[in-house]
Amino acid sequence: MANATSGMAVDDQCKLTFQDLKRKKAFRFIIFKIDETAQKIVVEKTGGPEQTYDDFSKCMPENDCRPKMMYASSRDRFKRELDGIHYELQATDPTEMDINVIKEKAN
Repeated sequence: MANATSGMAVDDQCKLTFQDLKRKKAFRFIIFKIDETAQKIVVEKTGGPEQTYDDFSKCMPENDCRPKMMYASSRDRFKRELDGIHYELQATDPTEMDINVIKEKAN
């Protein structure tokens, strides 16, 4: 069980899916979310190697608020458990995850 200082637990499938993305290039993207019932971070959706940024952006929930405090308190633990995250982007609305913003962050 997680608390506000340690963040949510990270489901083992998150780690395995991330490794497949990193090593095998099996996915173009992975969308994670906090499963409040299970009290852990889980894989919500993956995008195959042929999928585009548009496919990714269409997967983002339009009207689903992801409670900021819960995600903020879990971010550091999540990054530690998924070794190899190089860039982090926080978006509070769709304009903050525009493809140009992502490219700029990655450079």
